[in-house]
Amino acid sequence: MKIKRVIALALASMMMISTTLSGCAAEKGKTEKGAEKKTKEEQEESNSNMTEITYWAMSTQQDNYEPVVEAFNKENRDIKVNISYHDTDGIKDACKVAASSKTLPNMWFNWGGSLGGFYVENGLTYNLNDLAEEYNWSNKFNENALNLCTYDGVISGYPSSYNILGVFYRKDLFEKYAIEIPETLEDFETACEILKENGITPMYAGGLNGWHVMRYIELLIEYFAGAEAHDAMNTFNESYDNEAVTKAFEKFKEWVDKGYFPEGFVTLDANDTLMPLSSGECAMTIEGQWQDSNIVKNELDMNQYGAFAFPSGGNNRLSSFADMIQFNAENTEEETRAGIEFLSYYFEHVLDYTDSYGLPMPTKDSPMPEGQPNVPLLIKEGEENGTFTITDQAFPTEVADVLFNCQDAVASGEMEPGAVGTRIQEAIEKYSSK
Repeated sequence: MKIKRVIALALASMMMISTTLSGCAAEKGKTEKGAEKKTKEEQEESNSNMTEITYWAMSTQQDNYEPVVEAFNKENRDIKVNISYHDTDGIKDACKVAASSKTLPNMWFNWGGSLGGFYVENGLTYNLNDLAEEYNWSNKFNENALNLCTYDGVISGYPSSYNILGVFYRKDLFEKYAIEIPETLEDFETACEILKENGITPMYAGGLNGWHVMRYIELLIEYFAGAEAHDAMNTFNESYDNEAVTKAFEKFKEWVDKGYFPEGFVTLDANDTLMPLSSGECAMTIEGQWQDSNIVKNELDMNQYGAFAFPSGGNNRLSSFADMIQFNAENTEEETRAGIEFLSYYFEHVLDYTDSYGLPMPTKDSPMPEGQPNVPLLIKEGEENGTFTITDQAFPTEVADVLFNCQDAVASGEMEPGAVGTRIQEAIEKYSSK
């Protein structure tokens, strides 16, 4: 009997322990489920407070953007940037399609001039004036860069690059033939005469796609029309059918006939400007500050290359253009602020991740690339002389193509200079009537 009692007591004890353990396990399970539920709720609340933005960028900048986007998203739990990449033609097409279907992203890369202006004119971009004042952009950005992103007094894009063009020349050739940097158009033409007499083609121009020859044309129009009229013409507030355009094309034709450009230049590639310059075949070409980078990459002697502002009259303004990021007019203020915060972070940190970023930045305090002396020189010239928007950005594509065709026709003698202004103005009026 005693043995049975001991066994019974043991069984009872085991049942009590089992019940206790089961209760603890159940309580623990409740606690874990409660904790899991709480974490999920907190996550949902965190997600609801996150501002998520979409950004269409250039594929050429993908290597620069990717590490910065990853770092930004890790450091900023309340903002998430979703970025996708497009090539040059792809982003133009994608944005036009999205504009027509009202499916533009929160922000997208664009060029200045008429390309960016299309989205402004159609009410598709966010007015950044108030935010620009709040963030003190007038002290942050190069004044010319910010102006190139401004339309009718409205800042319509965040400047992402600033490019300024000048005449790159061979210093050693100028020194050899005692040529001074030209201060007037007459000086410039005298330099061309001396170079030509000594078997050197004065200027390289690649006319294959039109835009390189255009760089000479626009400076001649600036010279004969003056800065104020030139700007009014490029904004279609004044007709292109005028005497200044005729004189500009007459001068261009004169240069062609004198052999100041390479033979057959209308079919030459505009991307080959450095080759004839480095060989001494040509002495000058019009390029942006990126030419210094090309000189370095090709391991050429930088001491042989200089740059100056073409003597276009007045203050000798330089041709320039800006790239920018535009913001969707349908954005909330929080979305636009999030985009601006990301872009500020990008420009502060991109140099931490890459050596391939093309300096300078569009900011006033931008570092200058080492060993590229013509970059700060041209930026300084632009600040002192002023700038105008490069023509192939000022013009919509339909009008720029007509200009390019006229250049070729005048060069070949198939069109008289006096007919060009009429042809361009007809294209402008056709475009404006759409």
